Amino acid sequence: MEPQEFSIRSRARSFIYAMGGILRFIRMEHNARLHVVATVAVIVAAVACKVTHGEAIALTFAVGLVWVTEMLNTCVERILDFISREIHPQIKFIKDLAAGAVLVASLAALVVGAIIFIPKFL
Repeated sequence: MEPQEFSIRSRARSFIYAMGGILRFIRMEHNARLHVVATVAVIVAAVACKVTHGEAIALTFAVGLVWVTEMLNTCVERILDFISREIHPQIKFIKDLAAGAVLVASLAALVVGAIIFIPKFL
């Protein structure tokens, strides 16, 4: 397979497909809607508390990490459901592990948020 030439049109199409995937993810997944609410709350709190640039960077990475892990978790779950709807111990382990990654990312984001916001409210 030969490499394709660079094209602004194909890059724009890729961006549109990616945005469509994100919007569909938000519409279809309950956890994604919770993440939207949490993300908006973080943005509002960051503006209200006038966080520094460094704090804003930390919050951006923390929130982004949660979004990425949730999206990948959903991909893993959907792929495994596509492969087999039967309950299998290995599939359960893989799904639980992917969900655990979301939990770790969420707890890390919570710690980042606590480190940044708690001193601003004291």
